[in-house]
Amino acid sequence: MKVVVGLGNPGAEYERTPHNMGFLVLDRLAERLGCRLKGSAKFEARLGTASHAGEELILVQPQTFMNNSGRSVGAVVSYRKLSPADLLVVVDDADIPLGSLRLRKRGGTGGHRGLASISEVLGTPDYNRVRVGIGRGVRRDDLVDHVLGAFGREDWAAAQKAIEAAVDAVLGVVEQGMDAAMNRFNTRQENSAGENDVTAGGKKQ
Repeated sequence: MKVVVGLGNPGAEYERTPHNMGFLVLDRLAERLGCRLKGSAKFEARLGTASHAGEELILVQPQTFMNNSGRSVGAVVSYRKLSPADLLVVVDDADIPLGSLRLRKRGGTGGHRGLASISEVLGTPDYNRVRVGIGRGVRRDDLVDHVLGAFGREDWAAAQKAIEAAVDAVLGVVEQGMDAAMNRFNTRQENSAGENDVTAGGKKQ
């Protein structure tokens, strides 16, 4: 069993914002798996169950607002008697260009309060992540407005491609394991000039 968590903020005003990339990916994942997400007061989340490649999946969208995501995630993990190794968190990352992905087995929070909340509740940062790039926008000094503001038309088109790629990555983790999925989907490579970000399809930007 795996718990796939998409991070975001509840409410119509946040629906198509960069900070809700985790929600957007989970919604699309549920669609592709034929899964319906339903509200659960007990877990303070929208939940759904599905199966893929012989694995039972629990899809979770915390409804606690981003800063308290760990409360919902911890409740699901504890109730199902799972470990952090069974967790896969899909999260936005402003330090990655829009349209890029990075899969990680563990790591710091990078200042992301949703990840900080989950790590605090679980007592460890050792859980899998799919980090979906949202960039820092045109006004790089105004990050809050960027992450909480609605996608523009061009950025939304790029975001939709990233959402599909992130869903593929989640399914790749389920089908092949994290190591194989990292090799397949990570959009970062080295060349003689150093490390360059590449798009979700593996081509240079």
